Amino acid sequence: MGIQDIIEGKRQWRAHVARVKALPPDYQIVYQEIQRYLFKVGPVDLVDGQLLQELVDFFEQGAASGRGVLQLIGTDVAAFADDLVKDSRTYADVYQESVSKKSGTSEK
Repeated sequence: MGIQDIIEGKRQWRAHVARVKALPPDYQIVYQEIQRYLFKVGPVDLVDGQLLQELVDFFEQGAASGRGVLQLIGTDVAAFADDLVKDSRTYADVYQESVSKKSGTSEK
């Protein structure tokens, strides 16, 4: 990764953050909680993927339609976040695999 890639990545991240800050306050709060969760246990390819961009797109559409964020995603924010990554390899999966290898057992 060259310096130009790093600069471009920062530029894209700043634009992403600006989009989040333009959302209504309730959307911002829910987005930040989902983002925190995804950074902790989310997909291994989160940084390279489009999940966060797609989430902001979805939230922008919901806000434009006049719906509250909980009307859009439901009242169980954790379940919504889990559903976003249900088919992705997560850091929790990586951790579980490492624990299984250390203990000499394997998942089936």
